[in-house]
Amino acid sequence: MFSLIHTDPRFYLVCKRAGVSFHREGEEAGLMEALRAGLGDDALWPVHRLDRITSGLLLVARSAKMAARLGEMFAGREVEKYYLALSDRKPLKKQGKICGDMDKGRGGAWRLLKSRQNPAVTQFFSQSLTPGLRLFLLRPRSGKTHQLRVALKSQGAPILGDALYGGSPADRGYLHAYALRLALDGEELSFVCPPEEGEWFRGADCARALADWPAPWDWPWPAP
Repeated sequence: MFSLIHTDPRFYLVCKRAGVSFHREGEEAGLMEALRAGLGDDALWPVHRLDRITSGLLLVARSAKMAARLGEMFAGREVEKYYLALSDRKPLKKQGKICGDMDKGRGGAWRLLKSRQNPAVTQFFSQSLTPGLRLFLLRPRSGKTHQLRVALKSQGAPILGDALYGGSPADRGYLHAYALRLALDGEELSFVCPPEEGEWFRGADCARALADWPAPWDWPWPAP
């Protein structure tokens, strides 16, 4: 269900596998249960979450006090988050900002509105990997449910394997929490975790693209 990326007296950093739910679903154990068993540590507190289809980096606090502190940092946008996604459809634009309020739709899906009273804000860059396949680097500037999945759908490029939002069938949902950066107790912390699951994420074209890219925070991100 996960692999351990980094151990710190204040937190664990793990890589969640795609298809794993955060909490127990029926007979299927959830990620937090698996973490407590796998790490041999019952004193774990969730700080943020990833959708079931999403793989990648997840911080888990080792005390209630640290959970509250990290939670405030995430809420205050003091933690930089970067994601990778693949789509087999051409987006309306190759890079830029996607901004709009979000509203509940049907069947558990959300939709992007034109209004901007409390908008979801996503910035992104993209490049062609192969004919008919595009790699996205996404930076959410807000923390809305299904934000990145809705953002790419709004661009006409739903995430590959994301059936809820019209993505083409694939061996997994191609959304991955790729990198985190934060300052904690005067220490600058940064982590990058390339995806390890999925035929297209593991392919040579994706590996070459990521090897050529600068660190996620070194891209020319505009102010939100």
